[in-house]
Amino acid sequence: MSVVLLALAATVLFGSSSVMEQRSTKRVPAREALSPRLLVDLARRPLWIIAIAINVTGNLLQVVALHFGALAVVQPILVCNLLVAVLITVLTLHRRPDRTMLVGIACCVAGVAGFLAVAHPSGGRSTVPVAAALPLAVALTGALGGCLVAARFVRRLRPLWLALACGVDFGATAFLLKVVPNTLAGGFGDPARQWPLYLLVVVAPAGFLLNQNAFQAGRLISPVLSIITAVDPLVSIALAIILLKERVASSPSALLVEVVSLAVMTGGIVALAHRAPHVAHELSEGTTR
Repeated sequence: MSVVLLALAATVLFGSSSVMEQRSTKRVPAREALSPRLLVDLARRPLWIIAIAINVTGNLLQVVALHFGALAVVQPILVCNLLVAVLITVLTLHRRPDRTMLVGIACCVAGVAGFLAVAHPSGGRSTVPVAAALPLAVALTGALGGCLVAARFVRRLRPLWLALACGVDFGATAFLLKVVPNTLAGGFGDPARQWPLYLLVVVAPAGFLLNQNAFQAGRLISPVLSIITAVDPLVSIALAIILLKERVASSPSALLVEVVSLAVMTGGIVALAHRAPHVAHELSEGTTR
């Protein structure tokens, strides 16, 4: 239960910081993907500084939750950060959620709860052999590189490609955050043992930059955040099962329910993303009156 509460607390902080980060990126010049100049611009925005402080706190809670709980448990719960972000927008309008938003929220909660109840993620090893480093690095580089190329040449869908890259990166980052504390305990006598830390030093900043790029490129927060939110736990669950050997219920009926639950969760995310343009339009009308 403590792991769930930690993950939920991190979810609230992540959702809150996402709203503030997205608003801050709209007040600075547009930059190319992975350009550090964007961070220099944002560092002058007080709202962004507050958002980063909240985000860091959320990350600390996530690390603690990952230390005590399975990766396949913690990451799906973080899906709810989209709910927090959308609800904050609605509260800004001083109105109650409409039917579409309520359906989206219900689907997200039901999907996550259904997956966790049936899958019962458990077990898993605390470290991963160095043999997994190269395949993971190659797969991650290929996925992120492909998304960035698509974002560069398919300008109309640039925010969505950047969000996809960010979601993949965040999923890999969560996996590394789960492993790194356990490798640090073994010391640095064997450098090969610390490969998760070396990879994290590259992957985490890249994900942070991609997140800001995606927020800036997208006109609305919800479509971008919905992709990040959906892809992150799917990548995390895959890595947890493949590399950490975490166990989930694998009977035919259990697998069916797990797949359906994740589909329901994704449907809820899509519903919230569909509703976001209407909320944003009403919000912009309210601010111009």
